[in-house]
Amino acid sequence: MNAPLLAQTRCGDCPIRHRAVCARCNAEELGELDAIKYYRTYEAGQPIIWSGDAMNFVGSVVSGIASLTQTMEDGRTQMVGLLLPSDFVGRPGREGAAYDVVATTDVVMCCFRKKPFEDLMERTPHIAHRLLEMTLDELDAAREWMLVLGRKTAREKIASLLSIIARRDASLTPGGATNRMVFDLPLTREAMADYLGLTLETVSRQISALKRDGIIELEGKRHVTVPDMRRLMEEAGDDSDGGFLG
Repeated sequence: MNAPLLAQTRCGDCPIRHRAVCARCNAEELGELDAIKYYRTYEAGQPIIWSGDAMNFVGSVVSGIASLTQTMEDGRTQMVGLLLPSDFVGRPGREGAAYDVVATTDVVMCCFRKKPFEDLMERTPHIAHRLLEMTLDELDAAREWMLVLGRKTAREKIASLLSIIARRDASLTPGGATNRMVFDLPLTREAMADYLGLTLETVSRQISALKRDGIIELEGKRHVTVPDMRRLMEEAGDDSDGGFLG
């Protein structure tokens, strides 16, 4: 769904409604959010915000994926996170952005004017509580990703990323997660290599190996079917509940 179509969509009908920061809002509060929101689209490769820039908005990713990147003084960059649909961008109470946020794919963002959103948070504690929950989930994910990057093999890294994307995609669709997952991979293999600290050749080789072994099925380069999520999670070094194995 693109921004012009979404602009006519009320918050209660938003595709990320049940996972976003507004998940627990009642009809009156959704009406207040409607009054301060606007949608923006970003093409793949376009910056959403640069580190250190003043942010006059906060918001949620509605569709697409964005990357969080830090740049060192000598110009080297490191991708430190991905923003998937329903993830929150910006920090209420903080003037500037902590990271470069760049659209990895075409992205639609639901943006809220920052000051009115901060005012609404003060009057509506469960919005603040939901944002805290999301921030803690983000912290947990960052800690888990340290394990992925630091200790896992190339095959486990690819399987982990596919598992994360599959489960997030399922969480946004009716019926939720099942043992058989079908989704479109939103990242190019080059972006996967950058994020995982691998070469493009290694990513391609490991995806081909997972396909050959029946862990995944591919239609083209992006349409992925996982016949058995338990097998994929075993390949990732995860248990059946999604946690990391010791």
